[in-house]
Amino acid sequence: MPDAPAPERTDPAAPRIFQTGQPAGVPPLELTGERTLPDVPEENYWYRRHLVVYEWIRARVGGLSVVDMACGEGYGSAVLARTAADVVGVDANLEAFEHARAKYSGPRVRFVRTLIDLFDEPRDAVVFLQTIEHVTNPGEILERFKALVAGSAAPAVYVSTPNVLTLAPEGREHSGNPWHVREYRAGEFRALCEEHFASVELYGLFHAGKLAAHQVALERLGWDRIHAGLGITEAFYARFNPAISERDFALRTGSDDELAGALDFLAVCRP
Repeated sequence: MPDAPAPERTDPAAPRIFQTGQPAGVPPLELTGERTLPDVPEENYWYRRHLVVYEWIRARVGGLSVVDMACGEGYGSAVLARTAADVVGVDANLEAFEHARAKYSGPRVRFVRTLIDLFDEPRDAVVFLQTIEHVTNPGEILERFKALVAGSAAPAVYVSTPNVLTLAPEGREHSGNPWHVREYRAGEFRALCEEHFASVELYGLFHAGKLAAHQVALERLGWDRIHAGLGITEAFYARFNPAISERDFALRTGSDDELAGALDFLAVCRP
């Protein structure tokens, strides 16, 4: 993470970065900015920012059948499988699918390569994190998810997306990420979900722990000028970034105004 919470990785001139330390027979994935990856030191901020939401959901899907839509590298599906009865990770990308299947398949987790709107296995819970901003038909996708959980005694659809107000440069309506079709404010995201579900609880993800302290240092103490002036930027962040953990983020609910400064939104939707 640089001087402030890191922007998405979209610079085509940046050097190519791959996962390190993968198990035998598991090809490392390249960090492209399309999906977050574990086992990439430079990506630790984003990985932990996503992982904390998976862990939060994991604690709420015990004993349930779950589908992790657009599961990418597969780490989130493996997290959910720690408590869920079984988890299906769904992704259309061949490289990500082969990697996830080789690395994480087990007694309670399996992977299917297909489009998210073609998967038709009934589930108790659908998890769809940091992907709805990538699709052109979000309403149709949400209706599809609602149908998948319709027969469950405890149906739930978990959907997260970044907050355009903290992701995009000030005054702009889009972050510039080439994979994002639409980015949302709290009220816009809540309204989208409420169009398709009877019950929607909206949470915001915020910095906590050392990241909250770092944010205060940036905004009030001019830390970006201080470390640059002392010539310690590279050395500081080489230690700071790898030390970021899930404890440095917190989910909390609130009104749209109270969530305006959130990093990401998580909607818990029920039919």
